[in-house]
Amino acid sequence: MPPTPRRRGPGSPPAAAPARRAAGRGWPGRRAAEIQQRGHELIALVRDPARFTLAAEVRRANSLDPASLEQALDGVELLIASIGGRADGQHGMVADSARTLLKVLPRTGLTRLLWVGGAGSLEVAPGATLLSQPGFPEEYRDEALAQGQALDLFRSADTPVNWTFVSPAAEIFPGERRGHYRLGGDRLLTDAEGRSRISVEDYAKALVDEAEAGQYPRQRIGVAY
Repeated sequence: MPPTPRRRGPGSPPAAAPARRAAGRGWPGRRAAEIQQRGHELIALVRDPARFTLAAEVRRANSLDPASLEQALDGVELLIASIGGRADGQHGMVADSARTLLKVLPRTGLTRLLWVGGAGSLEVAPGATLLSQPGFPEEYRDEALAQGQALDLFRSADTPVNWTFVSPAAEIFPGERRGHYRLGGDRLLTDAEGRSRISVEDYAKALVDEAEAGQYPRQRIGVAY
């Protein structure tokens, strides 16, 4: 489910929050650490608060339930949403959650959304996506298709929400925080060796950098070394 930040005092930076998996480690833990280390107030929106062990305010919410979202988003300035149905085999919830958020956020007055996206819809050549290439891992295919559907929904929506879809590199892995990365658009970024890589830590940095700067409203950006 989605995450959220809370409104702070005058002059304070926008708050951000991580997302639906409840854990103090892994993806949510790294994003949460990046947010909190940079002085933002974190609120985690999760389906099961009992499973969330990070030191943060936790609110129960369901990304498919408008009523629970409206209640949970009270006082929030910016939402970072990380939605995935792989664990339950329910990939349809990715696009359904995007659709629900686009309806609910304007009613709450919250107009900034960062979406933790996938790499499968990035282009390796004009009109050819990473997902369409031979050898794309079968276990990630349904998830990549679902993320592509969510991106299409954002792009076609007539909405006041300033969304940003943040795609990682083709290979994302736990590692060190180098503190630097490159940003691209719809084209898959590769390095001099032809590899597309980013650590979870530097992806989290890019995510929070965009949360603070808001430079790419209503666009997809890609993050890689």
